[in-house]
Amino acid sequence: MRYLPHTQADVARMLEAIGVGSIEELFSSIPSRLRLTRELDLPPALDEATLLGHLQELGSKNRTHLAFLGAGIHHHPAPASVDMLLSRAEFYTAYTPYQPEISQGTLQAIFEFQTIVAELFGLDVANASMYDGASACAEAVLMARRLTGRGRVVLARGLHPEYREVCAAYLRGAELGEESRAEAPWLPSGSCDLAALDRLLADDIACVVVQSPNFFGVLEDLDAIAKLAHSRGALAVAVVCEPAAMALARAPGEAGFDLAVGEGLGFCGHTSLGGPGVGLLAARAEHVRALPGRLVGETVDADGQRGYVLTLATREQHIRRERATSNICTNQGLMALAFTIHMCMLGRHGLTRLARINLARAEYARRLLGRLPGYALRFDGPMFNELTLRVPGGSASRCVEALGERGVLPGVPLSRFPSLAVDLGDTLLIGITEAHRKADIDRLASALAEYRG
Repeated sequence: MRYLPHTQADVARMLEAIGVGSIEELFSSIPSRLRLTRELDLPPALDEATLLGHLQELGSKNRTHLAFLGAGIHHHPAPASVDMLLSRAEFYTAYTPYQPEISQGTLQAIFEFQTIVAELFGLDVANASMYDGASACAEAVLMARRLTGRGRVVLARGLHPEYREVCAAYLRGAELGEESRAEAPWLPSGSCDLAALDRLLADDIACVVVQSPNFFGVLEDLDAIAKLAHSRGALAVAVVCEPAAMALARAPGEAGFDLAVGEGLGFCGHTSLGGPGVGLLAARAEHVRALPGRLVGETVDADGQRGYVLTLATREQHIRRERATSNICTNQGLMALAFTIHMCMLGRHGLTRLARINLARAEYARRLLGRLPGYALRFDGPMFNELTLRVPGGSASRCVEALGERGVLPGVPLSRFPSLAVDLGDTLLIGITEAHRKADIDRLASALAEYRG
């Protein structure tokens, strides 16, 4: 089947409409040295059976690794039923659910997603999702600036370094320079230095942004951080890259936080491609009109039957530009639906059980790896399912390369992040979830024990 269905007559009519005599003339602005003047060097076409066999042959060359990667996306294997339900025809609707009479299924799914996110974070309302956790974090910073009328923000250095970079890019887009943000350092335990944070707070600070569990896997004292922020009139913004932790840890809303954001990709299926993600954003009810993105609400129709409608849309396409709070084009609908289905299947008790498994296996890994000769735990604060490990030889990157040859990816070398490379170049960030069995953790320990740097 031809990929382009246009006939020569179609092409001629289009060229005539734009005042061009030929295809060659259409591309005349492209320098000749950049144009391909020969046929593509492709092998002959294959029939379906032969092509499938060829793809299987190529796939057999792939190497599989035992991976202990986290660093913001934590893999929680999704039941096969998630993909099956995700593929039901009822969810194949228009590009975006503006017409409630034909989009009730999609609108209800988004409403359920919002409800789950609000309950996870202990807050009143959540939007219909964001692009990913990093953009959700940056949008929360802009939201805090709108609500407070202040310009500067404080970011904890325990916040994911890529989230900090995205926040910096957003603030530059708001024509604010480096002075628009300050960073609170970490303590030897890995948690935020509250005394340093207190010194950074001033009357022009819009919000304090802290991640918990933070980028190093350490749980923060959210109650103390919220109290500090509010004492100076700033808002408190929590970042949660591991939603499973909310089943055991104190929810941001319960600790007094005003906003909470996070990443839900780990519950949406396969994480090996790194995206797309699904950004989570929740807030207190009094801040609902400053939310970016969209909000689905529940109502009743003229007959008293329950229905769902798009009740808040804050883009320039919907309201006056000066009142728009976001340029977010649409929610990550498919990923949000996958997140919702998985969470509903787990239920409140299932999520708690899963969280306990994560905590227990990570604690086993922490005890086992911390006793390895030549290794040491980098931070000793309370953790959930990630830990930091100093490796012998001073280079975590070399350790990852060496163990990769043995089919083990022992974690993420913190040297890959420029803002952490100087202080933590010898440190691995190791993620453990229910996907790792005890035998897998033992294999990791054996591989590390044989590495001498």
